[in-house]
Amino acid sequence: MTEAGVLPAGAAFLPDWLDPTVFLSNEALGPWVLALVCGIVFVETGLLVGFFLPGDSMLFTVGMFIATGVLQIPLWLFAACIFVCAFAGDQTGYIIGKKSGPAIFKRPDSRFFSQKNVERAHEFFEKYGGRAVILARFVPIVRTFVPVIAGVAKMKHSTFVAFNLIGALLWGVGVTLLGYWLGQFTWIAENIDIIFILIVFISILPIIFELGKAHLESKKKAKLAAESADSSKNSNN
Repeated sequence: MTEAGVLPAGAAFLPDWLDPTVFLSNEALGPWVLALVCGIVFVETGLLVGFFLPGDSMLFTVGMFIATGVLQIPLWLFAACIFVCAFAGDQTGYIIGKKSGPAIFKRPDSRFFSQKNVERAHEFFEKYGGRAVILARFVPIVRTFVPVIAGVAKMKHSTFVAFNLIGALLWGVGVTLLGYWLGQFTWIAENIDIIFILIVFISILPIIFELGKAHLESKKKAKLAAESADSSKNSNN
């Protein structure tokens, strides 16, 4: 178990301003750390400029820091606020997409905006439909743009809200609780680099599963088509 109040080593591959173990442990923030986390969650999920922010690793670190006493804010309060901001962020993205429409796809590349990111999210949404709203929560960059694409595609609002509620709960609250549980073990705090890499890997597992499923279905259809063609050929002979 980790010792209360002991800070883990930071993630060596992240700059300090993107490393949650650094900015979340800044004593100067005090209770404002809650507002910072909520702001990051909202911007990353609701505004197109937030795709580079450390969502998964930050939520995990929040849970870990609460478990070890580095953060003195109640877990339930953090979890509730994160859930609300994650939900509000996706709703904002949906509204942006619905109001802006095709203009989003015509927007030129800039320092914080890339057409490739929008096109990637669009393909993701086209492939997985409503499930994309939930799955995208766990995929960096994609989670920023999928709500916007859902708005552009004019997905039924009540349907989007339902998927958004589930996604905000599983991602916002789920990842935070996971960090709280695992953060009580010393090995986790001492190997935060490995944990962050694992988080990225785990975040794409749903996509790997869906791609594998689609590949198997494609092979099954091709096999049935081939068998049908052979059967037709034999009957003609």
